[in-house]
Amino acid sequence: MFLKQLQVGHMAVFAYIIGDTESGAGVVVDPGADVDGILSEVRNNKVTVKYIINTHGHVDHIAGNAELKEKTGAKIIIHEDDADMMISHPFIIMRMFRTKPSPPADIKVHDGDTIELGAIKLKVIHTPGHSPGSISLYTQGYILTGDTLFVESVGSTNLVGSSREVLYSSIREKLLVLPDDTVVLPGHNIGGDLTSTIGHEKAHNPFLQNL
Repeated sequence: MFLKQLQVGHMAVFAYIIGDTESGAGVVVDPGADVDGILSEVRNNKVTVKYIINTHGHVDHIAGNAELKEKTGAKIIIHEDDADMMISHPFIIMRMFRTKPSPPADIKVHDGDTIELGAIKLKVIHTPGHSPGSISLYTQGYILTGDTLFVESVGSTNLVGSSREVLYSSIREKLLVLPDDTVVLPGHNIGGDLTSTIGHEKAHNPFLQNL
């Protein structure tokens, strides 16, 4: 499996490229910006982008959708509960991010769905709280947590559609039950380490100590 973490845009979003080394089939997760840089990595590593997966519908994670879809023909995937949000950001917000509105989702996923890339299987885990349709993606000892769980922090819950109670429930019931050695791949670089593990977050994340 090929896996690449890229920091993109002025909000320190982490985009991810995941590819099956045998078939070359791959995905880009959360192309928030710098589509040319993402595509350079795609070409250098001989990945064919079949899907664009958004962990949620906030503009900083979907700003590159239109350009990346135009240049690759990839299908856009998002949870059904964030599908409308993704395509309804106000014009002024899109202008601030200097981007086009995202096309609508080609595929709307649900909790427990599987996205297949050759031998790789990405399991969709619905982890609402930061947004109603936030998802995490699990594969082969890795969990991409979007804006649900960061390195020693958690996603914000002061946005429309967010809920602190729901977020902590998602983390407790969906993420902390994974094996301790599962590598956590967050949706933003908030400073410090770029990745973590479930075991480390259980022991050291100050927001999780009373869960």
